[in-house]
Amino acid sequence: MVFNLIGAEYIELIKLLKHLHIAQSGGHAKIMVEDGEVKLNGEIEFRKRAKLRPGDLVETSGKEISIEA
Repeated sequence: MVFNLIGAEYIELIKLLKHLHIAQSGGHAKIMVEDGEVKLNGEIEFRKRAKLRPGDLVETSGKEISIEA
């Protein structure tokens, strides 16, 4: 799956999860990150507001999301 950052420099991790309907809500997205269910570039990411930029790869719930410009 590809997410395009159109007109933005970055997107925060929890906003991405909510926007793509991987998380049911912002609160659910926060819990997913807190519980270690999300990897950023191959490492478990615990920062809810991690800034995702082009070239980043997010893995969660059996999905891979590539961030592109």
